[in-house]
Amino acid sequence: MSTDATLGWSTLFQTGNGATPEVFATFAEVTGITPPALSRDTVEATHELSPEAWREFIAGLKDGGEVSFDMNFVPDSVEAASLMAELDLQGRFAVKNRKIIFPDGSYFTFAAILTGYEPDAPIDDKMAAAVTLKVTGKPILVQV
Repeated sequence: MSTDATLGWSTLFQTGNGATPEVFATFAEVTGITPPALSRDTVEATHELSPEAWREFIAGLKDGGEVSFDMNFVPDSVEAASLMAELDLQGRFAVKNRKIIFPDGSYFTFAAILTGYEPDAPIDDKMAAAVTLKVTGKPILVQV
């Protein structure tokens, strides 16, 4: 049996502009993307008559987790300027729609808040930046 695995090469990260209809811009120089890290809380529901004194749990709230990506840091780029500007946004204005488009055309769509932008300029390597976003609400995986 052969595998269906593929490389992540040509996966795209995009941010929406909030307009109607929304237009998504692709970030240039992205070198790796970590899609939403989905999880669910558990809530303890143990009671005095729980069978044989075993703890019992129920499913709790779901969390879209974080999304992160690495990119080449180009200080005078559109991407650097937009990330710096986005850090100044407050409240509901800080939430932007995002997409991660995979090589087969499938994609994650989600809303997220920029929580981290970490440029790095080492003496002996390329300049790079790490970007972190907190997902708010339900991320959706659209399979084609």
